[in-house]
Amino acid sequence: MKKFRKVLDGLTTSSPVNPGGSPGCGSAAGTPSAAPTPRELEIQETLMSEHFQICKTVRHGFPYQPTALAFDPVQKILAIGSRSGGIRILGRPGVDCHSQHESGAAVLQMQFLINEGALVTACADDTLHLWSLRQRLPAILHSLKFNRERITFCHLPFQSKWLYVGTERGNTHIVNIESFILSGYVIMWNKAIELSTKTHPGPVVHLSDSPKDEGKLLIGFESGTIVMWDLRAKRADFRIYYDEAIHSVSWHHEGRQFMCSHSDGSLSMWNMRNTAKPFQVTFPHGKTQRDGRKESCKPILKVEYKTSRNSSEAFVIFSGGLSYDKAGRRPTLTIMHGKAITVLEMDYPIVDFMVLCETPYLNEVQEPYAVVVLLEKDFVVVDLTQSNFPIFENPYPMDVHESPVTCTAYFADCPPDIIPVLYSIGAKHKKTGYSHKEWPVSGGTWTVGSQTYPEIIITGHADGSIKFWDATAITLQMLYKLKTSKVFEKPKTGDMGRSADLVEEDPYAVQMISWCPQSRIFCVVGISAHVILYRFSKHDANTIITSLELRLQCEMEDVISPSDTENTPCFSDPSGHSPQPQPPSPRSNTPDSVRDSIPCLKVKDRMIRMPPGYQAELVVQLLWVDGEPPQQITCLDLNSAYGLLALGNCNGLAVVDYLQKTILLCMSTLELYGSADPFQRLTRSPRKNRQSTSDFCMRGLSNFYSDSKKRIRTSYQSLTELSDNQVSLDLERSKSPTSVKGPGRKLSLPTDLKTDLESRENSFSRSRSSSVSSIDRETKEAVTTLQFAESYGRKSDSLPTPCLWVGTSLGLVLIIPMSIPTDEQERQEDPVTVAPTGTVLMLKGSVLRFGFLDCGGALINSPYEVWRDQHAPDDPDRPRKRKLVNFSPSSSQEACGDGHLAVVCSERQAKVFYMPSQACLYVHNITESSFVLRADVVSVSNSVCLACFCANGHIMILSLPSLRPLLDVSYLPLTDMRIARTFCFTNGGQALYLCSPTEIQRITYSQEMCVNLQETLGELFTPIETPEAQNRGFLKGFFGGNAQTFDREELFGEASAGKASRSLAQHIPGQGGIEGMKAAAGGVVGDLARARIALDERGQRLGELEERTALMMTSAETFSKHAHELMLKCKDKKWYQF
Repeated sequence: MKKFRKVLDGLTTSSPVNPGGSPGCGSAAGTPSAAPTPRELEIQETLMSEHFQICKTVRHGFPYQPTALAFDPVQKILAIGSRSGGIRILGRPGVDCHSQHESGAAVLQMQFLINEGALVTACADDTLHLWSLRQRLPAILHSLKFNRERITFCHLPFQSKWLYVGTERGNTHIVNIESFILSGYVIMWNKAIELSTKTHPGPVVHLSDSPKDEGKLLIGFESGTIVMWDLRAKRADFRIYYDEAIHSVSWHHEGRQFMCSHSDGSLSMWNMRNTAKPFQVTFPHGKTQRDGRKESCKPILKVEYKTSRNSSEAFVIFSGGLSYDKAGRRPTLTIMHGKAITVLEMDYPIVDFMVLCETPYLNEVQEPYAVVVLLEKDFVVVDLTQSNFPIFENPYPMDVHESPVTCTAYFADCPPDIIPVLYSIGAKHKKTGYSHKEWPVSGGTWTVGSQTYPEIIITGHADGSIKFWDATAITLQMLYKLKTSKVFEKPKTGDMGRSADLVEEDPYAVQMISWCPQSRIFCVVGISAHVILYRFSKHDANTIITSLELRLQCEMEDVISPSDTENTPCFSDPSGHSPQPQPPSPRSNTPDSVRDSIPCLKVKDRMIRMPPGYQAELVVQLLWVDGEPPQQITCLDLNSAYGLLALGNCNGLAVVDYLQKTILLCMSTLELYGSADPFQRLTRSPRKNRQSTSDFCMRGLSNFYSDSKKRIRTSYQSLTELSDNQVSLDLERSKSPTSVKGPGRKLSLPTDLKTDLESRENSFSRSRSSSVSSIDRETKEAVTTLQFAESYGRKSDSLPTPCLWVGTSLGLVLIIPMSIPTDEQERQEDPVTVAPTGTVLMLKGSVLRFGFLDCGGALINSPYEVWRDQHAPDDPDRPRKRKLVNFSPSSSQEACGDGHLAVVCSERQAKVFYMPSQACLYVHNITESSFVLRADVVSVSNSVCLACFCANGHIMILSLPSLRPLLDVSYLPLTDMRIARTFCFTNGGQALYLCSPTEIQRITYSQEMCVNLQETLGELFTPIETPEAQNRGFLKGFFGGNAQTFDREELFGEASAGKASRSLAQHIPGQGGIEGMKAAAGGVVGDLARARIALDERGQRLGELEERTALMMTSAETFSKHAHELMLKCKDKKWYQF
């Protein structure tokens, strides 16, 4: 029978519910009063399934784990390849495109087809790809998969359609770029070296054509062998055998000499006239020891040899080469110009670098003007035109990960004045000393779209810093940075004892943020169980930060009997002083067993000068209780109109009046229910001896940013307390990110997310079954979400009043009405009354989000206070009163009278209630096999919907209020806690998440935005005439030799070289030809692309028609010939002779 009921439940999903309600969806106290039925509401829902589509829009931040670098000197665009197969193409600010190889293989090397709008990539799976950049979204035109050899190096000469490919076996193959087919011309390793050589020369590490003669190819092998191969004669001009391994080779522009970098930290110079030995060998960073030998140095991984007109001395730029005895030295880039040697220390290891030159021709004076340095976690461009080599100010948001990102928030359609204000404040703190020249990567075109609105992204970081970003029109620019650690005293070494170890090295890490853009009030929740409230001011101020301390550590396991008063709620007196005794200083080395009533961090208690911007006004900290640390805060909400702040954790709820700086409410969730508790909870015997918590380990933030750290410290998971007799079942429940278990020894949770999520899913039905009558294992009920709203605290209420909606980890919803004085003077003096009524609504799974609609289906926004600068000089003409904006649900209700709709979403289920009757109008079971991680009520296309992101990677959109499924797309598999922690929806059909430790991925679920995406993206390719080669002059050409060109087509084409072996490489046609052009559907370029493709297709069809016509003509002629021969044969025969 139960199974049959479950089937019926599934069939009736999202169907209207009897307004009379049921015990699961109405109030727990009494029967609901009369409420309108869904038909009586008659809300016209305008959103349909065709309004929604998922697609990625733009990726911000530094490419994670970069591997390769390329630059087009004519188009002036730059490409960065990554270990995961990603390609990031950058131009002028706004031109920023991310593409991905489907294989996910690491990008080994990239080569631009200079000024052709194309890019060749070589990946670790031994596949070459040709990307077209002539549309706004790059697409692969061709791929070539090598089957028997591994690719090690590629070289594409300027204005050539033949790509040289070196392999691990030492062979060199040649690929036609247009058809992406191998030429039959192959330079085998055994022909490149002398027959007398007994050893293999190793993989090909360098390929380049001579600037003096394009018919000569210089091949560098890893072992130190260098071969100059004559492509016409198909033989070696000369061979060099050097006893040090080669890492790179660079030519002088005249083609008379070249330079090699070696594994022993040396640079060797070779002259074409005498290749018997190098004419110069230098150890730039190697000093001569007493015995006359050079000290050993690290390898020089790459060298660039560039000439300049203004100086007779060439630039020699290389990475590495430092001596081994200098331990702890940071990675360096060395610039040698004449006798001057400049060593630039980098913060991270150098992946690759490129010297940017004025000309694309290798046989001209190069004129280097900048060096692009790709580091493991940064991207630096050095100005070579100034003697002190300053760096350029990076216009891209490459420092998102300056400190690991721990939380995100996304605000679309912000007040228009907030971005200029934040930018003006943040501009005062910008670094100086940058180069005054323009950013050299200036290719592509980008214009702000017509449909733009202010957007702000806020990121919280592990060091306690907050960054505000301008995210308008798919760009990202940092506006303002706030350091929350400045609120606290700096701990002295060894002075905080166990408190210092409480959250390891990130005591200020940001766990969640709450921001009211209208009032500009900002709240930060830290990992050390603290909340900081900031107000915005354009003026500096000298203030003392108010500190409030909360004792929120109520444990049901300690209850002896119902009469025991150990865990009674603690209310503060009106003055705001806690009734607890004076706590000792957190700096004292108090043993954990006697630690009581002290916070984790110490707030500065002196007058502090605060600069313009966000200024701390109040800090709320949770205290240690009887040697137990404070549990992390799981949810937060503030309301500027009410002047209230609410926070909750696994122990209970607290409400703070930040105007009067007092604590209004501090009690456990069980005490909030009163007699309306829907569960019978079993109390336990007290522990005879509280165990020592010396082995306690409070987990901090998820450090998924370092591969070297095997453990994950995540604020997403709270402390896990396990007693020996209930380890297995409590472990299942404790893996909920908001639930914490009972007494005893504390263990760190396993950090493999897949195991975590699966165990949560498997244990869900057991731990939250509706048939459970006693939930003694669930006594620690966490507060998971909070929201202030104008609502109805009781069924009998006729008018909406300020209320606090509380959602818990057991799927219960509490409504707490509040009485707030309306007069401003009374608000500052009279206390706010908070009276829990015991109103309870129930859902499946932990409650995640609330939303409120009027009876017309429109979203009801929370009331707010209009921002005013409290530290501005007094102006007699300007009133200093608080100005409140209130969105009362009764203002737009005439058809159905007073009342509003409440949307409640949990991990499993969404329900819509009618208030004040508390009748459940609609219910929808979102998922049975997974659970919802993030849910938001958002505005899309002038309507409202519920957006959900599930742990199985599905993105779901439900209509409101009927909860009809509009979209269900398997977007991505959730592979780590980072995505769960940072995924968030916002209005306008947008969302974001941290796709890697260094990158923010923005997506849209709006069909309209997907269609208009092409217009918002930048153009990667701009038609530019290729600069003409310089006239060398008669004498220079005569004495300098012929810089002659030769016909590669004649040499490498199928007619002369034949076909390559089919088993050597496999050609794979790409999707970029047709689909790539279809992707460029927006704008004139898309129209031209479609017209071009139509012409190509028409020409192809005409060609096929012509071929068929020719075949028919040939067939007709053959038939006519045979008919004529038959006629002649039978002409003179009689009828009886046949």
